[in-house]
Amino acid sequence: MTYPPTLSVWLLVCGGLFLLLHRRKLALAIMFFAIAWSGVWSIPQASDWLRGHLESRYPVVAEATLPEADAIVVLGGGHYGWLDRPGIGPEQLQSSRVAAGARAWQARRAPRIILSGGGTRAEDSEARTMAYAIGKLGVPASAVVLEERSRDTRDNARYTAALLGPDGTRRVLLVTSSLHMPRASLVFRQAGIDVVPVPVPETMPRATWRERWFPSRGALWRSGRAWKEYAGLLAVYAQEWI
Repeated sequence: MTYPPTLSVWLLVCGGLFLLLHRRKLALAIMFFAIAWSGVWSIPQASDWLRGHLESRYPVVAEATLPEADAIVVLGGGHYGWLDRPGIGPEQLQSSRVAAGARAWQARRAPRIILSGGGTRAEDSEARTMAYAIGKLGVPASAVVLEERSRDTRDNARYTAALLGPDGTRRVLLVTSSLHMPRASLVFRQAGIDVVPVPVPETMPRATWRERWFPSRGALWRSGRAWKEYAGLLAVYAQEWI
């Protein structure tokens, strides 16, 4: 329901039901809102504004300036379209979570990297894809630990805490997107982990008027991801309050 067109469809259905009940003004108002909802969030400038309220909470920092930690934790959900590009290095992938983890490890910020991401089967887990990717960026397998059971952010935190163990190794450099970082860092702290955020930008430079204001499917998808994070944060805060 956080993806704008999905909510719009359901609102249009509700509007149709009110039309059948002869509540014409209410039906038209709901239908207008349904169309406007998806229309607004399909505009790149509106999408960027929505996302910016989350992304600005944790500014991007250079990995070399980070404090030392017990481990680097890289959460799944990144993109791996660069894997077939020859001669690629971590410094060329500023929007890659795996590359940010590799840069932090190469800066000697932590001795090991935990790659957290599950799948329908262990052999298909995202953690294994991440391990292959980070190996291409120069991180040896001896420095990598796989967490392959997680299905969501709360799982990421719970299973990572189990891998860290009870011996006090609880400070981690948490690598995820700037958009996801507010929720992820909160959930990891609730799991008893001392988190140093390492946000990865998802920048979309927009130079022209068309790129900023012309509706697009990509902007709708980016808006949906933002609404998902707002809903997730609300759920985390509600659970904490309860």
